[in-house]
Amino acid sequence: MTATLAPPGRGPELRSRWGLFTQRDFRLLWAGQTVSRLGSSVTTVALPLVAVLTLGAGPLAAGLLTSAIWLPWLLFGLPVGVWVGRAPRRTVMIACNLGSAGLLASVPVAGWFGVLTLAHLLAVAFLGGVCSVFLDAADQAYLPELIAPADLIEGNAKLQGSGSAAEVAGRGLAGLTVQLIGAAGGLLIDAVSFLIAAGTLLRIRARPQPVPPVPEGLRGQVREGLSFLLCDPYLRAFLCFGAAANFALMGYQAILALFLVREAGIAPGWVGVLASAAAVGGVLGAAAVRPLCARLGTARAVRTVLLGAVPLGLLMPLAGPGAGTALYMVGALGVVAAVVFCNVVLGSFRQSYTPPGLLTRVAAGSMFAVHATIPLGALTGGALGEAIGLRPTMWVMAGLLVVAGTLPLFSPLRTLRELPTAPPKIGEIIG
Repeated sequence: MTATLAPPGRGPELRSRWGLFTQRDFRLLWAGQTVSRLGSSVTTVALPLVAVLTLGAGPLAAGLLTSAIWLPWLLFGLPVGVWVGRAPRRTVMIACNLGSAGLLASVPVAGWFGVLTLAHLLAVAFLGGVCSVFLDAADQAYLPELIAPADLIEGNAKLQGSGSAAEVAGRGLAGLTVQLIGAAGGLLIDAVSFLIAAGTLLRIRARPQPVPPVPEGLRGQVREGLSFLLCDPYLRAFLCFGAAANFALMGYQAILALFLVREAGIAPGWVGVLASAAAVGGVLGAAAVRPLCARLGTARAVRTVLLGAVPLGLLMPLAGPGAGTALYMVGALGVVAAVVFCNVVLGSFRQSYTPPGLLTRVAAGSMFAVHATIPLGALTGGALGEAIGLRPTMWVMAGLLVVAGTLPLFSPLRTLRELPTAPPKIGEIIG
C-alpha cells in the first residue's frame, strides 16, 4: 500500500502545545520569514508609489514595473530548480536575502542624491524578482531539511499564518511609513527585513544536507522534473488547479479597486481597509489546517474547502453599499482562507511526496506554471473590464475560480481520506 500523510499533531514531538516553536532552528526560520513578509508588504505599496509620486510615472510605467517583478519567473522558473538543486539551500537563501536588501536600499540612496530614474526602479524590480525566484525555490526544499515529514503541515501552517498576519500589518504600516519618511524611504524597511531574515538563517545550527552529484545536463534535469510533475496524477491535478486559480484571482484583482469604487460605491478610503480585512482570511485558513486535517484527513479536508469555501467568492460581485459590503467581505475572506489552506496542505504534500533529488525541480516547475498565469489573468481581467464592464468581469472571474476549485476532483484525490507521502511503486499501481 502507498504511505499516507499522517494527520498532524500525533507525533511525540508535537505533544507540547507549542509544537514546532519548541525547536530553535524552526523558530529562527519562522521569525526571519515573518519579518521579511512584513517588509515585503510595505514594498508592495511603496515601490509603485515611488514611481508615481517621485518620478511622475503614468499607467504604462506602472504596468512595466509590475511586469518586471514577474518576468523572472518566465525566464528562469524552470532552470532555477536545477541550479538550486546543485547548491546548499540555506546558502542560496542567505545570498538572495542579502541581494534583495542591497537592491531595495539603492532606491532611497539614489533618491537622496537626486539620481533616481525609472530605469533604476525597473532594474531593482527585475533583479529583485530574480532573487525571489531563487529564494522561493530554495525555501520549498529547505523546510524538509529542518523538520520531520510528519511536521510539514504544522510548519507550513505556521509560516503561512504568520505571513498572512504580517501582510495585514504591513499594508497598514506602509501608509504610515510613506507619510512619515516618504515612499522611497519606506523601502528601507523591507531592506532591513531581508537583513534580519539573512541573520536568522545564519544562526540556524542544522548542517546542510550534502548536494548529490548531478549526472545529467540542464535540459535533461529540467525534463526529468517536468516529467515527474506532469505525469503524476496528484501533482498534475494540483498544478492545473493552481494555474487556473491564479488566472481567476489576478483577473478580478486587476480591476478590484475600480470595481469597488465605481461599481460598488465604496468610498476610496475604505478600499485599503477591505483589502487588509480580507487578508485576515489567510490567518484563518492557516489556523484551520491542523484541526480540519486531523478530523477529516488531508484529502477530505482539501475537498471540503474547495467545495465549501471557494464558491463563497461568488458573493464578491454582489458588493455594494451597506449590506453589499458585508457580502463582499464574506466572499473575500472565504477565498483568501481557501487559498492559504490549500497552499499549506498541497505544499506540504509536494514536499513529502516528491523524491528529495527532484524536489527543487518539481517545486520550481510548479511555481513557474502557476506564476505564468498571473500576468495573463491580469491582462484578461483588464481587457474584459473594458469590453463588458467591471461587474460582469467580476462574475466571470469568480465563476472561473469556482471551476478551478473542481479540477483536483478529477484525480485520485476524490476518493481518498489521506494524501500519499510517496509515489506508488511499480507493483502498487493498479491497472
